[in-house]
Amino acid sequence: MAFSWPVRVYWEDTDAGGVVYYANYLRFLERARSEWLRGLGFEQDRLRDREGVVFVVRRVEIDYLAPARFNDALEVSVEPGATGRASLTVTQTIRRGPTRLAQANVKLACVEAVSFKPARIPATILLATGLAP
Repeated sequence: MAFSWPVRVYWEDTDAGGVVYYANYLRFLERARSEWLRGLGFEQDRLRDREGVVFVVRRVEIDYLAPARFNDALEVSVEPGATGRASLTVTQTIRRGPTRLAQANVKLACVEAVSFKPARIPATILLATGLAP
């Protein structure tokens, strides 16, 4: 199930030419993933405190297809994909209207909050995302 989150491009997100600086796309992706989890009922600080786990980015592959500019209204989607015992891959797309600006595959690792060793993804998250076997 895909999730979408609106993002507005602020001046601080752009370079001197008013174009979004490439690294800021990663911030937009992160915000959408946080809101996706929140929308499923999982606050990240509660996951850390109650379940003892956090999600960290292990790998990002991103294709920049067209520039976003100052004051653009964007939509950032999150679509869960493959899972492992301690990993989850999501596909994310940044759009301005019908135009795809960036496409990313993000592999998240579930780790113990204290030791940062791999940890099993809580079953409640797998059920909520529809990824449970």
